[in-house]
Formats: sequence, structure tokens, C-alpha cells
Amino acid sequence: MSAAPLPTLLVVPSGIGCERGGYAGDALPLARLLAGASGCLVTHPNVMNAASLYWSDQRIHYVEGYALDRFCAAELALRPRRGRRVGVLLDAGIEAQLQWRHRQVADAARASLGLEVGPVVTTDVPLGVSLRLGESGISWGGLEQPGTLLRAGESLVQAGAEAIAVVTRFPDDPDSASLAAYRAGGGVDALAGAEAVISHLLVRRLGIPCAHSPALAPLPLREDLDPRAAAEELGFTFLSCVLVGLSRAPDLIPAAEARATDLHPDALGAVVSVADALGGAGVLACAERGLPVIALRNPCALQVNAAALDLEVMPADSALEAAGLVTALREGLSPSALRHPSRRLG
Repeated sequence: MSAAPLPTLLVVPSGIGCERGGYAGDALPLARLLAGASGCLVTHPNVMNAASLYWSDQRIHYVEGYALDRFCAAELALRPRRGRRVGVLLDAGIEAQLQWRHRQVADAARASLGLEVGPVVTTDVPLGVSLRLGESGISWGGLEQPGTLLRAGESLVQAGAEAIAVVTRFPDDPDSASLAAYRAGGGVDALAGAEAVISHLLVRRLGIPCAHSPALAPLPLREDLDPRAAAEELGFTFLSCVLVGLSRAPDLIPAAEARATDLHPDALGAVVSVADALGGAGVLACAERGLPVIALRNPCALQVNAAALDLEVMPADSALEAAGLVTALREGLSPSALRHPSRRLG
């Protein structure tokens, strides 16, 4: 008889250039592996979104980053859903032809995948996304019209949307050195920081699942493209994976209103995160509550590790080792019993 699921949290921070998880859904294999090892995985859109590609798994809960932090702080519980109505929010700054491409993705999701999508709302004015890279190389960004974004989101909720896929026009810079490095597999995703700002704003105001998809002009063909960046260049939009993820995203329930059947943060049994990026609010909240933290070696632009934070962690040199540790915890095995040589107690 197999052991009961061990709800596990997977965090791969966006915009910090992770070797795995810093590109177009390239942490999906890790998420699928951990879902199999744990039987129940909670993670965020940055892990699951692979542009034109997606993978639906009922064992994986798709939770936006701001909501994920509140879940880890025991402020929210998650209520699984079989399906939900996903509204689409389009930035008025997207050109007419590119807007039509996104509307056609929404139609295709309804016709080919059977998802409940709609309505589609366009903002009153362009949102004005800006992109920046910090001195450390981490990406971030801003929004000129946050009020317009929130008003459009509220109108979607009033029209019956239970989740929001937001598409904003991002600046094109096809000749930039940072983009060339990213496409070659050596840079930071310049879009990720601004994407997080947009989704955080909506979830914080509306309290429903939201995820972001950037609108960009297609790039010229590059034959030596890194496979981790390839998913972003398969079509005209990145919207399909967002619609699939949101269609089964769990409800965000205030902890005081949670039911016994909801997934409460107290049920979490382990956290897997990037060994050099352990300083996020969600991971620290879980560590403070005594949850086992598995620190996966995954080079990035940060150096916020267990030693810097004075945290006790379980190191994992690979995805396979991280999955093995989760399996051991699920089976009630002490990971130290599986390491050799064994140490005497006295």
C-alpha cells in the first residue's frame, strides 16, 4: 500500500537566471518528478508556464507567487477545482493584429481543450510596461498605469470571471545583448520581474488566481537556440499555457474560512527551493514553521544560501536527489539512514 501524499512546495524564483527554471517552463520536468514523488505539489506559474507548451496534472496546484507567499504564511488555504471560468485581460498597447492572435488562442482553448474562457476585456489605455536589470543581474520592472490594470480586472470579475489571464505589451529589443545571452542559454529572463509585479497586483486586489503572458513581436530564427528557451519561439503568443494552468488553479480561501477538505499550509511536509535563493518570503515562512527545506543546487544570480540565512537544510545536488529526499520523507524514512557511511549515536 502506497503512503499518503506528502504535500510539497516547489519554489523557483523568477528573473534570477536559474540554470533550471530560468527559461520557458524548463522546470516542468522537475515539477512532474516531485509531483510523482510527493503525490501533491504546490508551485507557481513560473515553474509551469512553457509558452506554447503546457502539462496538466491534477496532483499539481498552480498558485501565483503572492498567493503562494500568503499560503506559506498560513493566511490562505487552497480549495481544488475541476475547472473554472478564465477571463482574459488585454493591454490596449497591444497592436490590433497581435490582439487578434491572442483572441484566437482563447477561442482555440475553448474549441480544442474544452476550457471555459471569457470574457475578453481590453484596458482603456496602454499599461506602459517597463523593464530593468538590477546591478546583480536580476530582472524587475514597472507599470505606468496600475489603476487601469486593476479596473479592467474588476470588470472581468463583475462579468463572472473566476481567474484572470493578463496579457500586456512588453517592449521589443531584439538586438539587445541580454536577449542574445538568454536565447543562447546564458542570461536572465528580462521579462520575469515585471510579470511578477503585474500578477501580484491583481491577486492582491482581487483575491482570485491570476497569471501573466507577455505580448511580443516574433523573433528572427536562431539556429543555435538553447532548448530551454525554445518553447517561447513556437508561436505568436504565450497565452495557451496560462489558460490551461488557470483553468484548474485552486480557489484562494482565507485560512479562517477553510474547510477540512481544503489544502491547508499545515499539511505541507516539505519545501524544495533553489540553494542560492532561499530568502523568499514563502520559503522563510515555511522554515520558521519547522518544515524540512530541501536546497536544490541550481546556479543563479543570487547567493542567498543556507549559511547566509543560518538555516538548516537538506542539500540536494540534483533533481533526482531532491525527489529521493521527498520520497524518503513521504515514506517516513530518515534521509540520514540512506547516507553512507552511517554515524554511531554515541
